[in-house]
Amino acid sequence: MKEFLFTVSFLFSVCISFAQTDTALVNDTKRFQSELISEYQNPNSSPLSAKAKKTFKGIHFYSFDEKYVLNARFIRTPNERSFQMSTSSGMRKTYVKYAEVIFTLDEKEYKLNVYQSQDLLQSAEYKDYLFIPFTDATSGNETYEGGRYIDLNIPQSDHILINFNKAYHPYCAYTDGYNCPIPPAENTLPVKVEAGVRF
Repeated sequence: MKEFLFTVSFLFSVCISFAQTDTALVNDTKRFQSELISEYQNPNSSPLSAKAKKTFKGIHFYSFDEKYVLNARFIRTPNERSFQMSTSSGMRKTYVKYAEVIFTLDEKEYKLNVYQSQDLLQSAEYKDYLFIPFTDATSGNETYEGGRYIDLNIPQSDHILINFNKAYHPYCAYTDGYNCPIPPAENTLPVKVEAGVRF
């Protein structure tokens, strides 16, 4: 009887833990979305040009989907050479491939490269900043043809949580005047990622 009660208690605590985790993920995503919307709405921080403000239809999101919150393997790729990543304006920005992340989505394994900006690296504020620019099967239809981005911080282990619900469009999806990095071809996912920002 004691063993049965212990098992029930353990399972109940696990369920509570999962529920709390789900709530934390949803709240974190909602906070991200609110901050993004505020950035565009605030006249002091909006990246929109005067012309773009006239046609801007707001920031829209897919519904939160926990299947797009993925525990990925984080594989450091040291000794990579810096390279010039193309941008929407034709200019190039200097990046280094910092790592690879490998994750499973719908029972299939995928890989994306993680990059570190060599320009932002000069600022102490961004010393731990990494990002994943990517395109997927929604690009050019439901989402910006130039891809979406996910921001990351350097993890302290060989795993990292990737929340595609926090994928966002670069400024270039809504306005001109910016040099938005174009995701390298190797960061193309052959499936729809119906999470994060959309049109």
